[in-house]
Amino acid sequence: MTTDKTMALADLAGHVRSGMTIGIGGWGSRRKPMALVRELLRTDVTDLTVVTLGGPDVGLLCAAGKVKRLVYGFVSLDSIPLDPHFRAAREAGAIETTEYDEGMFVAALRAGASRLSFLPTRAGLASDVLTMNPDLKTVASPYDDEVYVAVPGVRMDLALIHLNRADAAGNGQYLGPDPYFDDLYAMAADRCIMSVERVVPTEELTATAAPQTLLVSRMFVSGVVEAPGGAGFTSCEPDYGRDEDLQRRYAEAARDPETWAAFEKTYLEEDAR
Repeated sequence: MTTDKTMALADLAGHVRSGMTIGIGGWGSRRKPMALVRELLRTDVTDLTVVTLGGPDVGLLCAAGKVKRLVYGFVSLDSIPLDPHFRAAREAGAIETTEYDEGMFVAALRAGASRLSFLPTRAGLASDVLTMNPDLKTVASPYDDEVYVAVPGVRMDLALIHLNRADAAGNGQYLGPDPYFDDLYAMAADRCIMSVERVVPTEELTATAAPQTLLVSRMFVSGVVEAPGGAGFTSCEPDYGRDEDLQRRYAEAARDPETWAAFEKTYLEEDAR
């Protein structure tokens, strides 16, 4: 009999603790697990190491003082180039950072997902990324004269991802234009909590969509949360696009502590969409 891994959104609190390394899937302001991030914000955990191609998830966690270290390729709201809370934390030196280019970041995820200590890549060679990360090493190819950056694999205690559909066993499906490496986050983490727009019977997953849309295997998923609108205000195509008005209000609210407090009350402390 297949195990039912469905859980309530509030159950996330039982899976997190201070000092954890948490990976957050999605890309910029696209298909971020915002309902799970909001739930994380409601807990008292701190000193997190966050691994992500960041968007408002990073900004919200930085604003709440929950981030100790950030491992990232970028932090962007897409239609707004920089997340204001992340920018403030970065400029103030309030968080430790490991900043890779996107190719290096994905190499780190792939290495972690494969249980490898590192992967070689050309990404980052002869760039300031190596200057900014003096602990990075290069490695000589055993087959020719090539030299590569040896990007260390990243492993996470917990991954949080959001997909369009899943069955109760944890098989996750994306229906939009891009997988955003969510499968790698799941594979590189000891545990993965996946929120979805809808939990459906297994046979429904491929009734109208191709089998290759089944992105995440149940073997890498610890819990499934049905959270309609759970990526908002980021996009979750084709279910909904990004809420540009709400995102703009989020960015504008960050300019003033009083306005931000009001935004927190109406958005962060309420249920998703």
